[in-house]
Amino acid sequence: MGSTSEPNRLSRRGLIQRAAALGIVAVPAAGLLSGCASSGGGTKQENGTKTATNPFGVVETAPLDVVIFDGGFGDDYAKRFEAMYRTEHPKAKVSHTATQNITGLVQPRLNAGDPPDIIDDSGNQQIKLDVLEKAGQLTDLTPLLQAPSVDDPSKKVSDILMPGTVDLGTVNGKFVTLQYVYTVFGLWYSGKLFKQHGWSEPKTWDDFISLGAEIKKAGVAPFAHQGKYPYYIDVAIMDLAIKNGGTDFLTRIDKMDPTIWDEDPARNAIEAIYEIVQKDYLLPGTNGMTHIESQTAWNQYKAAFIPCGAWLENEQLKATPSDFEMTFMPMPSLSGDKMPFQAIRGGANEPYIVPRQAKNAAGGMEFMRLMLSKKGATAFAQAANSLTVVKDGVDPSVKLRPGTQSTVTALKAAGANVFNPTYVTDYSAFATDMDNASAELMANRMKPDQWLKTVKASAQKAAKGGS
Repeated sequence: MGSTSEPNRLSRRGLIQRAAALGIVAVPAAGLLSGCASSGGGTKQENGTKTATNPFGVVETAPLDVVIFDGGFGDDYAKRFEAMYRTEHPKAKVSHTATQNITGLVQPRLNAGDPPDIIDDSGNQQIKLDVLEKAGQLTDLTPLLQAPSVDDPSKKVSDILMPGTVDLGTVNGKFVTLQYVYTVFGLWYSGKLFKQHGWSEPKTWDDFISLGAEIKKAGVAPFAHQGKYPYYIDVAIMDLAIKNGGTDFLTRIDKMDPTIWDEDPARNAIEAIYEIVQKDYLLPGTNGMTHIESQTAWNQYKAAFIPCGAWLENEQLKATPSDFEMTFMPMPSLSGDKMPFQAIRGGANEPYIVPRQAKNAAGGMEFMRLMLSKKGATAFAQAANSLTVVKDGVDPSVKLRPGTQSTVTALKAAGANVFNPTYVTDYSAFATDMDNASAELMANRMKPDQWLKTVKASAQKAAKGGS
């Protein structure tokens, strides 16, 4: 909620949907359902003639209402997309709204039956995708997948997407969101700081803990995290567990199998993270910091490591020293891991949606189709310092910043060992319960045993349809 999208987030936290950081399920759910019930059938949509170059039948004079989450990726990239849309539809008025409060701005409009045409539904105030889908508020985006791609009309849009994009955009069996940013998640450190002290990137958790002692002796906190938004530390916990338990654990967490919380991978992961607390490796005050506060302290060399998605570099541009050498690494290996050190969480995130009652839903999908062109992907890389789900979408001549380049290197090293759990999207209430438990754990008000019991109870509830 990068803020792709914290993000990231997943800021555009979503990648992963870091936006699960705050528990905003109950109120939006009730509001959306009541809004849907009172909408009286919705607004009248504008429909034009469908052609090979206008596959959705966009009305040339129809206005396009765009709402963008102004997080880690900013909103300049969206202005480039809007310029592309104006070129294709010069008679259309395109309105641009950037906000960090998606729920506050968008939910009243959804309830009133007058939503924007396309929304970057990300950030700490994201409206949960499962809530929107259950309320019948999302347009089925299957026609987007079947439409011809901008660059090569002989290929469908679905043919040019990175693997997993469609799966991660599918909620309750329906493809209803374009997760646009391709993000990797892990730990970050300053190459400059490490070179100054002669520290090496730790590949095992034992090495990570041993290095932490050296870092602490040097007067630097070994670890900082975005304490006010526990989703970030949840990602670290779950990545450790998934790498330890392998694909079987990943499949079962996504299916809300509550028995996994009684098994070694979950225990190994939570005890490893708790070791950071026990050894007093946390940056003082980090448990109460926002993502920007903790990341800025890290940029000031007050902490050695911080967990985050690939939106971090763009989010911290102003705070990062020019010689910082921002560097990404996978989560260190636990003993007995079933996945290699190079394995990383990666995949599509930063959800874009077209509301079902949008007046110009056709324009919203066409906007997405332009986003998925090579011109759109390159514009995003230039403006937001991140990759998209378009295969080989970035012009090779575009030079990437150090942190972004390090994520590309890590992704290549991972090869087929890339994973991305979907439970955050499918079971948002469960994700919120985990957030709350992890916040207590990092504050040392909860021990690993209680964390496991709390998360298991939430999984049992979710498995029975209580999410």
